[in-house]
Amino acid sequence: MSPPPRNTAATTRRSPVAFAATAYVLAVLLVGPNVPTPLYPTYRQAFGFSPLTVTLIYAVYAGTLIPSLLLFGPLSDALGRRRVLYWALALAAAGAVLLAYAQGTGWLFLGRMLQGVSIGAGSGAASAALRETEPSDNRTRAAIAASAAMVGGSAVGPVLAGVLVQYAPAPRHLSYLVYLVLLGIGAVALSALHEPRPTQTWKPQRPGVPAHMRVPFAIAGATAFLVWAVTALFLALIPSFVAGVLHTPNTAVSGAVVTAMLAGSALVQLCGRSWPALRVQITGLVVVVAGLAVLNAAGYRASVTLLLVAAVVAGVGQGMAFLGAMKEVNLNAPPARLAEVISGFYVVVYLGVGVPIIGVGVLATHVGLLTAVREFSLAVGVIGIALAAVLALYARRRTAHPASSDPDERTHVPPPDTSIPPLKHGG
Repeated sequence: MSPPPRNTAATTRRSPVAFAATAYVLAVLLVGPNVPTPLYPTYRQAFGFSPLTVTLIYAVYAGTLIPSLLLFGPLSDALGRRRVLYWALALAAAGAVLLAYAQGTGWLFLGRMLQGVSIGAGSGAASAALRETEPSDNRTRAAIAASAAMVGGSAVGPVLAGVLVQYAPAPRHLSYLVYLVLLGIGAVALSALHEPRPTQTWKPQRPGVPAHMRVPFAIAGATAFLVWAVTALFLALIPSFVAGVLHTPNTAVSGAVVTAMLAGSALVQLCGRSWPALRVQITGLVVVVAGLAVLNAAGYRASVTLLLVAAVVAGVGQGMAFLGAMKEVNLNAPPARLAEVISGFYVVVYLGVGVPIIGVGVLATHVGLLTAVREFSLAVGVIGIALAAVLALYARRRTAHPASSDPDERTHVPPPDTSIPPLKHGG
């Protein structure tokens, strides 16, 4: 029997060159949001604002990304992947220019907002394009490529900016100019992405959770919220922590610390796709709490070495916990509502990115950064251990009722469709 005919339009899209170009564009988009990380102490010195303002500048990115993700996520279905990606690159470039030539805090806020809109619009289009251009129609390979591009781009941003700010001329400008060149290469690379005229209409997503999965969604959401709050602490305040508490003004060091955390998270997420969802969440929460303990020890001992250890430990724990939470949502969401549920999950995650760090900034303004980090770590530690205990009880209950348990917990076989990539590490 001859094989069924393949869709001609889809076949024309599947190209190794287009696949590689799309992966590059996704990676370079995710470089941008973390370029400002080592520059926050420089901005504070230039414009004279408090740690609270630093956290607000950081958090406005998440505040604009959430509505952009919901509003523009389906836009590429109606306008085409390439067109939306061009707009995302243009918005990223505009944000970089504002941040590079900022004359005040208002410029920083607007630049971060443009970065949020860029990622909200572009990440969905790029992830979909990767699935559509993967040469052998391998959705798992496309998902791994999307994940690698996201976490790789996110990890490059802080170390690139940290080294250039510390050792190159024009410290407030050069890293953004390099980033603009990378964006320009991405715009040229997009010419390899050919697609038929879209036929769908634009309909913004409204997140929702089916009644049967509200409990697993709530538990997974709480886990993701907590560990991304820890990630926000590293991305927003660790450069100030390095300069003010550890008395090490070297921006390359602060960039390396942030990159070490993101790299630890990335490695775990790429290597642990077959791990059971609930167990890896429990382990990840405990490891995150341990990382925060080492972070506080680093502050009291003024030790850069301990800080690097804390970053790696916290990153590994964050990656484990988030991987388990994401997998839990994927396994329980009905296929017909998967995108809707994932959108709701991303909203919870970015609330974790944006809200708690503002509280840390308020606290740091009144009691100092070291005390604020200690109080934050204590609160996260208590909540994290309590949540791990709840997860352990929930896992025990599901073991006693296997009909409702995670398929992975019963068979130790990874789910067949891993096409939804882990969350981007931007911020």
